[in-house]
This record gives sequence, structure tokens and C-alpha cells, in this order.
Amino acid sequence: MGEGIGRQLASKWAKTSALLSHPRIAPHIPPTRMYTKENLRSMLSSYGMVVIKPVRGAGGHGVIKVSRTQGGYSYTYYSHRKSFSSFEALTSSLASTKKNRKYLIQRGIHLATISGRPIDYRVKNVKTGEGWAIRSMVGRLARQGLFVTNLCRGGTRLTAAQGIRGSLSAGLVKRKKREMRELTRISTQVLESRYPGIGQLGFDYGLDKNGKIWIFEVNTRPQ
Repeated sequence: MGEGIGRQLASKWAKTSALLSHPRIAPHIPPTRMYTKENLRSMLSSYGMVVIKPVRGAGGHGVIKVSRTQGGYSYTYYSHRKSFSSFEALTSSLASTKKNRKYLIQRGIHLATISGRPIDYRVKNVKTGEGWAIRSMVGRLARQGLFVTNLCRGGTRLTAAQGIRGSLSAGLVKRKKREMRELTRISTQVLESRYPGIGQLGFDYGLDKNGKIWIFEVNTRPQ
């Protein structure tokens, strides 16, 4: 696999753009833009809460949650929360936190929770001799006080069924697992047609408080 394609696969922006091209997948992707002050201002105005994350990066590293508050603005970085009375003070502090790395801004989703701790899901899809096969579907429960669910940040691993049952209801388990499988199947077709040669995909899904499934990210590994 060429260096150029390897680089492109690392870009969250390139993969998001590919998935947005499919009408069945697009409604499940939170609105996403490249980070600029203007984009941050308008997205906070529209959604009240956004997540900014490095274009390249994994493990929840560098992810910042930014919110509009009654007194102005705040952001949470790992377990640290800072508040600001003006937009300028917010963006100045963000600039020193994110340094010169390129970031995306994504609409923040209020995830379903268990005991106040957000939960999301990782679905691993692997290409075999017979075609693609889902190898695992697990829930990841954020450590108390954190909003990122990554296991390397102290998140707790659950079965997908435990996660859906505990955060929404037992009656939704079968339907939501089926939906995640279907979104995985279609997204894999889209990404494979755009990037021939991929052999492993890791999908990060979230279910909001209404039970809607969102695709936050797809991690790609060449064969």
C-alpha cells in the first residue's frame, strides 16, 4: 500500500467525507467541520456543545469537549474543566492546548449513560477469505468524571447487550445491535470502494438518550 493512501487513511476528515457520500450513512454522522474560530462559534451557537479532536490521533488523545454555559463558555480536557467569560478567552486557551495540530469540530452528542457515565460502542470488522466478518461488538463505559470512554483512559468494557440494556432498555438490545451491524456492513462497502486494500475496520458508535445511533469515527488498518 502506497505512502499516500496510508496517510489519507489516517485522516478522520477523509473517512468522514467518504461516509457522508452515502444517503443511508450520512444521517448517522454528527455534523463535522475543520477547526476554525468561525466554525467553532457557529457550531456552538447551533448545538451548545461540540467535541474537538485531532485529525490524526487515537485513544481519546487530545479530545476536548467545549460547551456554551450561562456564564459564557467552558471546556473539558480529560478530567480538567476550565470556564471563560468570553469567546476570545476560550479560543486563546484552546490554541495553547491544541498547539499547531489540525483539529476537527464535531457536534456533541449527549450519550445514553449508566450511573451518569457515558457509554459508546466499538465494532471490529475484519476481512477474511470469505469476506468481511464482525469479530466483536463491545460497550465502553467512561471512567467516573471523564467523557472519553477509551479503555486506555480507564473505561470499563461491557458486552454491547449489557451497555444497551443498562443505558436504554432491554427491549432495544436486538434492534440496536442489528442496526449497528447494518451500518457497519454498508460503511465497510463505501470505505473499501474508496480505499481498496483495507483489511480491518474499527467503528466507534454512540447511542444518544433517544436511542439514535451515531458514527463517531472509523479506524482503518491496511491488510
